[in-house]
Amino acid sequence: MKNVLTIILGGGKGTRLYPLTADRAKPACPFGGKYRLVDIPISNSINSGFRRIYVLTQFNSASLHLHIGRTYNFDAFSGDFCEILAAEQTFDHEGWYGGTADAVRKNLDHFRVQKPSHYMILSGDQLYRMDLEEYMQQHMDSGAQVTIAATPVSRRDADDLGILRVDAQGHIDAFLEKPGPGKDISDYAIPESERTLEDQQGNKEYLASMGIYIFNADVMEKALDSDKTDFGKEIIPDAIGSLDVQSYVYRGYWEDIGTIRSFYESNLDLGAPFPRFNLYDQHNPLYTHRRDLPPTKINASTLKNSIASEGSIITDAYISRSLIGIRTIIESGATLEEVYTMGADFYETPEQKAANRSAGIPNYGIGEGTMIRGAIIDKNARIGRGCRIGIEPRERPDGDHEGYAIRDGIIIILKGAIIPDGTSI
Repeated sequence: MKNVLTIILGGGKGTRLYPLTADRAKPACPFGGKYRLVDIPISNSINSGFRRIYVLTQFNSASLHLHIGRTYNFDAFSGDFCEILAAEQTFDHEGWYGGTADAVRKNLDHFRVQKPSHYMILSGDQLYRMDLEEYMQQHMDSGAQVTIAATPVSRRDADDLGILRVDAQGHIDAFLEKPGPGKDISDYAIPESERTLEDQQGNKEYLASMGIYIFNADVMEKALDSDKTDFGKEIIPDAIGSLDVQSYVYRGYWEDIGTIRSFYESNLDLGAPFPRFNLYDQHNPLYTHRRDLPPTKINASTLKNSIASEGSIITDAYISRSLIGIRTIIESGATLEEVYTMGADFYETPEQKAANRSAGIPNYGIGEGTMIRGAIIDKNARIGRGCRIGIEPRERPDGDHEGYAIRDGIIIILKGAIIPDGTSI
């Protein structure tokens, strides 16, 4: 186990999460009020005992580098590390990463120094908790050359995922990438005898690749000795036809944070009485940057099925099914329903607040009497007094506007936006 290298892929553009990814990498998107998406795979790896971690980055990576550098510092005696490998030019290659496999290939020289026995490939933007040690143990016990983590999904969810066909011994003999709704994939269905009661109740008839792989080190290096650029589209299908590829079936909660809608709903669900992703698991903590913020202060407010992160001040507000990020200031009479506000990077002084107000600029946070429904408020936004955002019942087609955007029917107040007093969106 000590010779396993964890490789976290964090370099994609994240176009489907735009505008949240306008100036940050997708894995750097704030999650859960105080975390970043990349904290999830890193924490999974650390909690499972795999503490030699590389994060591969490329696009809008400055904030991601800053977060990882501040957060994951191991002691000097263990040999453990969490290191960033950004896309770089060398005498052997001058271009950007061409895909997931290309990113790993271009860093093989860095990996070989560690003399790994296995490579574990994780995505930087998925929501799940997995015992990766159990996953690795099954891989070694099975004698497989490659093991793919898979999760049961319904026919509808199978449209946009890679579907695996698995025999009774767990061997993968076929792979179908994103079949879409019109293709007959019945011969990929999980045999009735292999479906659990939960599978049956959820109509989960197919196994989808989670984009999480274990390779024997020599096998992966040989597989990458080609011009193939993507694991899911090229390396894995080729491996299934020529190598011993096994499945590891994971039946816990898993969400591929691929769209604004999935990002929004996954965050709001954290405040439910029984959330699908549990932040309160003391045996599997979620690590993040230590900020030493004060506790949240709540002055005569009502909060229902919501989470308020540290450093916030909430005064005489009504908040329902919402997620309040760090250092969020919510003024008297505000109403938030199904809102994820990401908070702020710092506090304003009383003098700064007074100067802003005299210049007609709202302070950071949510102003007095403002009502917001069905929205994401990115960091460092200033929303004035008496605003009505998402309150009026009307069609809101997707589009980009001054200070805000609309995606999947969700209003997104942009990072650093200034929304004047009395604005209606």
